[in-house]
Amino acid sequence: MIDATHAYSEPVTFEPAVFFEEVTVKLGGVSILDRVTASVPRGGCTSIVGPNGAGKTTLLLALLGEVPYRGEIHFSSKINKNLRMGYVPQRLTFDRGIPITVNEFMNLGFQDKPLWLGLKTDLKKRTRKQLALVKAEHLTERKLGALSGGELQRVLLALALAQEPDLLVLDEPAAGVDLHGEHVFCELLDKLRAELGFTQLMVSHDLATVTHHATHVICLNHRVAAEGPPCEALTDDTLTAIFGMHMGLVDSRSMPFGKSVCSAACCKGDRLA
Repeated sequence: MIDATHAYSEPVTFEPAVFFEEVTVKLGGVSILDRVTASVPRGGCTSIVGPNGAGKTTLLLALLGEVPYRGEIHFSSKINKNLRMGYVPQRLTFDRGIPITVNEFMNLGFQDKPLWLGLKTDLKKRTRKQLALVKAEHLTERKLGALSGGELQRVLLALALAQEPDLLVLDEPAAGVDLHGEHVFCELLDKLRAELGFTQLMVSHDLATVTHHATHVICLNHRVAAEGPPCEALTDDTLTAIFGMHMGLVDSRSMPFGKSVCSAACCKGDRLA
C-alpha cells in the first residue's frame, strides 16, 4: 500500500475512488485511448499529465459518460451507490454581453420563476455561502461577462462544489489564468479538499503545479506510461517517453521520496490565509 501524506489532510491511501480498466476510445475511426488502466486514490489529488492530443480530456469525458468507450470504469463501494460528481470545464463559452449576474447564473436551475422578477432571499444566501467557500463572495452581483479568467473559474468551482461532490473532476481549471492565479487556485483546492473530503481528479498541463499539489499522477499519451506519487511517476525516462526529448523535464530530486508535495519554501507553513 502506498501512503502519501498531504500537508492539509489525513494520509491518502491507495484505496481507489475510481479505477479505469482497459478503457479504449475510438472516435471517427481514430484511436484516442488505448486500453487505459489506472487508479484514482480516494481522498487525494490525482493529476493526469501528457502532451496535447494525448487523450486526457477524453478520459474525463468517458468518466462523465459523455463519450462511448470499451472497458470498465469502477467506483469505490463507499461512493458508488449515490455518487455525486462535480465538474469544472477547461473553459465556458458564452456571450459575454448577456446581462446576467453571477448570482443569477448560479441559480439558473433552482428558481421556478423568471430571473427578472428577482431571486428568492434563500437562494441569494446560499449563493453567497457557496462563493465564500472559494473566496469569491464579492463577485455575487458582478456581471458574468465582466469576470476575469480566474474569477470565472472560481465561480465554476463554487457551482461544482454546490453538488457536494464525492468526486471533483477538473479539466485544466487554471487554463488562461496567470501563474500567480494558478498557484492560488490550486492552493484553494488543496484546502477545500481537506475540509470537504472529496477526491480530486484534474487534468493539468503544468508539471510544476503537478509536482507541488498532486498526490498521485497518471502519465498519459493514448496509453498509460506510468502512474504513482509524483516522485515515482515523473521520472526523466517517463517524461521523455510521453513528451519527447525537447520538453523541459522535472528534476525528480525536487520531489523527496515519500512526500506528495514540494518541500520548497513556497509550500511550507500556512499556504492560504
